[in-house]
Amino acid sequence: MANWAVVVTLLLSAVAVGEGCGGGAACSAVPSTLDGPFAPVTVRLDDEAFRGEAVDLPETDPRVVRRVRGFEPEQISVSLSATADSVWISWVTGDFQMGNDIQPLDPAKVASIVRYGRLRHHLGLKATGHSLVYSQIYPFKGMQNYTSGIIHHVRLTGLEPSIRYFYRCGDPSIPALSTIHEFRTMPVSGPKSYPKRIAVVGDLGLTYNTTSTVDHMKSNKPDLILLLGDVTYANLYLTNGTGSKCYSCSFPNTPIHESYQPRWDYWARFMEPTVSKIPIMVIEGNHEEEEQVGGKTFEAYSSRFAFPTKESGSNSTFYYSFKAGGIHFVMLGAYISYNKSGEQYKWLLRDLASVDRRVTPWLIATWHPPWYSTYKAHYREVECMRVEMEELLYSYGVDIVFNGHVHAYERSNRVYNYTLDPCASIHIMVGDGGNREKMAVNHADDPGHCPDPATTPDDMGGFCAFNFTSGPAEGKFCWDHQPDYSAYRESSFGHGILEVKNETHALWTWHRNQDSYKSTGDQLYIVRQPHKCPILPNSATKMNLF
Repeated sequence: MANWAVVVTLLLSAVAVGEGCGGGAACSAVPSTLDGPFAPVTVRLDDEAFRGEAVDLPETDPRVVRRVRGFEPEQISVSLSATADSVWISWVTGDFQMGNDIQPLDPAKVASIVRYGRLRHHLGLKATGHSLVYSQIYPFKGMQNYTSGIIHHVRLTGLEPSIRYFYRCGDPSIPALSTIHEFRTMPVSGPKSYPKRIAVVGDLGLTYNTTSTVDHMKSNKPDLILLLGDVTYANLYLTNGTGSKCYSCSFPNTPIHESYQPRWDYWARFMEPTVSKIPIMVIEGNHEEEEQVGGKTFEAYSSRFAFPTKESGSNSTFYYSFKAGGIHFVMLGAYISYNKSGEQYKWLLRDLASVDRRVTPWLIATWHPPWYSTYKAHYREVECMRVEMEELLYSYGVDIVFNGHVHAYERSNRVYNYTLDPCASIHIMVGDGGNREKMAVNHADDPGHCPDPATTPDDMGGFCAFNFTSGPAEGKFCWDHQPDYSAYRESSFGHGILEVKNETHALWTWHRNQDSYKSTGDQLYIVRQPHKCPILPNSATKMNLF
């Protein structure tokens, strides 16, 4: 039986390679994980030559100004529910307010309605949803408060998979309706069914680099966008609109870390032409924390996006799951408790146990800060999360992990507990979307760049990063060379595209902004080997499912 599984894998490999690059000599140039583990590669680029204009778009840019009137919908976006028969439509009506005497709008005065259907001029179906307003309040002299427009979320259900739908959103009684938009549902869940292309990007922001990233990304015609946190970088601004590449450097004496919330509105207006058509799924990053009065955090993130929390059995916007064809995605939160005794870990146990790999062979996990990065920036910063969760993800055979946070690109070999393992996950860090903070260029293994262990406390209050007790870095905090788990690293803005071909093969391509649209910076076939890596959760895992 095992030999037959090997034959099937080899046959599928030939099919996947043919689909991936069209056959011919060029196909053999694309390596696969079966060729690994790979010797570590570092591509060093001059920091300034490839940064472009790392400054934010101004509020006067025509792509971010308000173009609607009254309560007409704007900032329209589509996000997925847990399964292919449902999506969320989100939008904003009414303008935000900034100042000391703000009066929040009343959500009850504007209805949340979506008319939709399979024909552009016959939108015979109707769905209603809910709406809300959030505020960012600072009880300090000289700071301006913010209240949002009315944010609407409507869930459409009973949809057919892999079908194009047209829709209008708004309140027809005012009347205040959007123009007609369209989206395509995900394929039905099954081992032969996959979205053609999934874009993966992190730390996007709203700079001129961002515009290049989004243009490149759209040219690849993705069916789905994964945004790995750090969305707008609104918290690099004071409430008077003064911004900086380094908040703590420029504003060291502010009584609270301020945030200029209009940057969220600007970002959503810029992204609307893309995400009103292509579903976007987001997970929180550290720049979404945005503390305000009363200790509230992550208000903008939790309010502005629709998440399939209830549909996936979660009770939090910080973690959830969804399916896209034969892929099960697990979106995890690094800025909420991930301890084994916490609600997120218990939810993750239940969610992983519910995955039927005969239906969704691919299991992909994402969260913002990486466990495996060799850059000096944020080096081993979330070691506590890795210690708590890695064994669980490994036992359920997670195929790929996507992260952002570090402003560079890095792809690992298959690694578990810092050790090469043919059954472990590939970790891919895509934190190079275009933010205005400095690009990460220094590596922890570069001479003189190993950080002090005392400077690496976990954001959740733990401290787990110590000197290694075994292996090539025994007795040290950093390697003295690029670790063998790091296959490829490069400092450049860009994005990635994942193309799942079948049950065992997926083509991963990373695109650099400075290249032509059809060029690739890094490319690899990721190959699953279920016959060699059976999923056998241990008894302790099974005992703690509920």
